[in-house]
Amino acid sequence: MSLVLVEDAHRVRTLTLNRPENLNAISEALLDAFAEELIRAATDDGVATVLVTGSGRAFSVGADLHELTRRNADPDGFVMGKHGFLGVLKAMAALPKPLLMAVNGLALGAGATFLGYADLVFMSTAARLKCPFTDLAVAPEAGSSVLFPNLIGRQNAAWLLMSSEWITAEEAHEMGLAWKVCAPEELLPVARRHAEILASKPISSLAAIQDTLWAPIRAEVEAAQQREVEHFKRLLGGPANAEALAAFAEGRAADFTDLPPGW
Repeated sequence: MSLVLVEDAHRVRTLTLNRPENLNAISEALLDAFAEELIRAATDDGVATVLVTGSGRAFSVGADLHELTRRNADPDGFVMGKHGFLGVLKAMAALPKPLLMAVNGLALGAGATFLGYADLVFMSTAARLKCPFTDLAVAPEAGSSVLFPNLIGRQNAAWLLMSSEWITAEEAHEMGLAWKVCAPEELLPVARRHAEILASKPISSLAAIQDTLWAPIRAEVEAAQQREVEHFKRLLGGPANAEALAAFAEGRAADFTDLPPGW
């Protein structure tokens, strides 16, 4: 089964994250497949716009926590992918064509932070998103510590990144994270209609606009990614993160009240 479904129509390439049985949780294999398709789309002269969505009832629930648990248990034996998480971020940021995202359902962690790379975000009224970093006792990711304040303002970004609370499609729209909110059955038709409008324009002009939009923040976002990675490495496997993962595996709420100082 292909982890990313590809469909072309009217110069729009639709990429569908396709692990519906795992709510499109992001594994190393899915990262590689997604990065490869973004790289192909970037250089395909028949593609002017890229639209990303998810199969099933989720856009993506973020990192595959079962895979993350195996990685923590056997870091030397765990096989990393070719592109990895940062490779996908690089491919999204480097895409010289409009990047649209249609959030069809649940969007957690990277499923939410990926939205910072989209030029236009469409959300189903049935969709919800969450950045569960504090629930997992880890740091933000994907340059979200720069992209989100830039996009939705510091206070909205602080709540989104710190609270681990669910955000509805309507709330995401009010914040400015979602451009359009649609009924579930209208989500892809509306997103594709807008994608086709953009795809009818000259790719050279679209690429020039993409470059000018990214140029002022590219270095800042890359620096943020590195800061986030360092914080993530420091926290991953620490007492708070261990409690969070144990609670996930045991199906209970995490208890962070008796952690050592600094955690």
